[in-house]
Amino acid sequence: MAIKDAHNGQSWYQWEPELAWRNPAAIALQREKLADTIFFHKYIQSEFFRQWSSLKAYANEKGIQIFGDLPIYVAHDSADVWGHPKIFRLDYKTGAAKWMAGVPPDYFSETGQLWGNPVYNWRNLARTKYAWWIERVKTMLAFVDIVRVDHFRGFEGFWAVAQGETTAMNGRWVGAGGDKFFQLLKDTLGDLPIVAEDLGVITPEVEALRDKYGLPGMKILHFAFDSDRGNPFLPFNYTNRNCIVYSGTHDNDTTVGWFEKRSEEDKAKVTDYLGCLCDEGIHWGLIRLAMGSVANLAVFPLQDFLGLGTEAKMNTPGVAAGNWEWRYHPDMLSDDLANKTRYLTYLYGREPEYRGE
Repeated sequence: MAIKDAHNGQSWYQWEPELAWRNPAAIALQREKLADTIFFHKYIQSEFFRQWSSLKAYANEKGIQIFGDLPIYVAHDSADVWGHPKIFRLDYKTGAAKWMAGVPPDYFSETGQLWGNPVYNWRNLARTKYAWWIERVKTMLAFVDIVRVDHFRGFEGFWAVAQGETTAMNGRWVGAGGDKFFQLLKDTLGDLPIVAEDLGVITPEVEALRDKYGLPGMKILHFAFDSDRGNPFLPFNYTNRNCIVYSGTHDNDTTVGWFEKRSEEDKAKVTDYLGCLCDEGIHWGLIRLAMGSVANLAVFPLQDFLGLGTEAKMNTPGVAAGNWEWRYHPDMLSDDLANKTRYLTYLYGREPEYRGE
């Protein structure tokens, strides 16, 4: 960060070659030259980690676990790629991503999603016994209690798009080294408090990798009503309790917004399954449906507890700007909402005792 500041925010691969590729003498010179700026960044990081660790300790004392999120990929312009270029598929002349990460066309985008992150060089990772990945997971678990690994299917096989492409349509599937990695991770850490984000193009091989290490997958109710009764997201099709059911995720609309955008015919598919559209609203209908399922955990966006519409949507995949701007304010939360949530948690067997007010 200190070198980046000195280069007016330029990405590391735009620096002089001796800095971009970490020539020891050039780095030593910068370390001396930029000592004050380096100290500033160290201080800011240490303060964040101190405050976060205090927050986590407080939550844990109250019996609350923190559920974190770990993207499978890291940013191209990051300390990780700059510091460990050999474990990424880079153009080693320019520093550009030789192969970029993304997903093929799917529910969210007709042209797929081109993320732009460099994909991993799994062969080189294996040569290091996955040291960078293991350290990354260990560090994450120092700050959260459970971690959801985003794009889990990328550990079995990933979509790689060649440098120069502007969409993810012209990519190809490439095998990864996930099985050997997770075995070594389990040998190192023991039980893995990891959740697999297993949405999208999921193959039997991806499911086998998930199940081999006992990782819970995800069930999204917003995806449950647009095919036939064999839809795997319908609760009566959950054949494994080791999963987490969500009304929707950060990539979905809120439940109210999702339902309002459906045609009358598609709304009927939902209300027929629920039995009715209760006076509480569709958001409470899906909350009740999820809580009443056999899934070990049920997770809901706060927007759904509050019954908010599309104006409170968190994120639109494939859109670079305008996301992650919604915030809640303390006056949105109330004792009535807390008591109702507590009662439903008890009613559906997810809390051993009801301590009503």
